[in-house]
Amino acid sequence: MKEVLPGIYHWTVTHPRIKISVSSYYLAHAGVVIDPLIPGEGLDWFREPPKHVFLTNRHHYRHSGRFAEKFGCTVWCVESGLYEFKRDEQVRAFRFGDTLPGDVVAVEIGAICPDETAFYIPTAGGLFVVADGVIREDDGPLVFVPDKYMGDDPEIVKTGLKRSYRRLLERDFDHLLLAHGWPWIGGAKKALRQFVEA
Repeated sequence: MKEVLPGIYHWTVTHPRIKISVSSYYLAHAGVVIDPLIPGEGLDWFREPPKHVFLTNRHHYRHSGRFAEKFGCTVWCVESGLYEFKRDEQVRAFRFGDTLPGDVVAVEIGAICPDETAFYIPTAGGLFVVADGVIREDDGPLVFVPDKYMGDDPEIVKTGLKRSYRRLLERDFDHLLLAHGWPWIGGAKKALRQFVEA
């Protein structure tokens, strides 16, 4: 568990199903966890109980149910992704464009899947949390997720993702938190601009 910005925590855990390291985040000021797996420190690490779980897409439910059971969190996913959840997985819907608890704005990405969501958070110089379209290994550049995860026509998906990421550049932000890979702290808007223009 690492504080990457004041009150914003990042941790990685090996996903039990896909067997790769994935990222989760905690926004202490808002009482929000994003795409959570339980950190190595356990749920007792959270001295102030989280109130909400935000999913960047339906596939990132991960350990949300355990957060809801322990803390009474409300789990949120964009409405177009709700069909995948089981009856006992209580998930509340939001729409693209909605402002969620903590002044977090849900922004449509789509392209790779209809419920692909970015969250805009207007604190700490502004930041975005993004899901599966773009990844970063260690301190490397932003790159697309491998083609095998992009369906039958990866080039069409990449074009759609670049179009969506270009819209993110209309907002003020300096940081990018990724569901897969290391967060980009400082200079992220420039990095994303270079990615979409490449």
